[in-house]
Amino acid sequence: MTTPVIGVLALQGGVAEHLAALERCGADARPVRRAEELDAVHGIVLPGGESTTMTRLLDTFELYEPLRERLAAGLPAYGSCAGMIMLAREVVDPGSSAVRPLGALDVAVRRNAFGRQVDSFETDLDFAGVTDGPVRAVFIRAPWVESVGPDVQVLAAVPEVPDSAGHEADAGRIVAVQQGPVLATAFHPELVGGDDRVHRYFVQIVRAQQMDAAQAQ
Repeated sequence: MTTPVIGVLALQGGVAEHLAALERCGADARPVRRAEELDAVHGIVLPGGESTTMTRLLDTFELYEPLRERLAAGLPAYGSCAGMIMLAREVVDPGSSAVRPLGALDVAVRRNAFGRQVDSFETDLDFAGVTDGPVRAVFIRAPWVESVGPDVQVLAAVPEVPDSAGHEADAGRIVAVQQGPVLATAFHPELVGGDDRVHRYFVQIVRAQQMDAAQAQ
């Protein structure tokens, strides 16, 4: 099997960190800023940032429609934080009228659900499909998933045990989901040094899609 080529949408956010993590997981990782670069990838990562700005930049770089079409055709994708918002079917924050989500995940997402920048926190999560212990999750102005469609698998939720930041009321909120080849997390695994398990999980999704495509030929 050929090495999977995985793009990172390089308009804003932690692009370099995602590229480095994907490379460590055996992918050929490339920044994507143009439609022709998107055409060359087997999977795409939408990093964090600010979802209204990301919507505007996708339009500015004439990437919104090409990306939406490739996602609709089954392109594997992973979105972290703002990337999760962009992959959603619906954004329920009343101030989100400038956000135009791509509709790749049958979920409703609330922006800035855990609070402002000062409310950022870290916690350990049990993550379905990721072995060798809990995943350390960094939440920065993070969203959460308010509702999921019938084909969406919940991979992680904020633990019931209150964390040191005092997020007792947020226990049980959904923060990682998957639907087919599309994965999303409300947190930033690229910011946790030495733990590439979420990225490795996504690379495995892309490899499985490659294998299925090869067998169908």
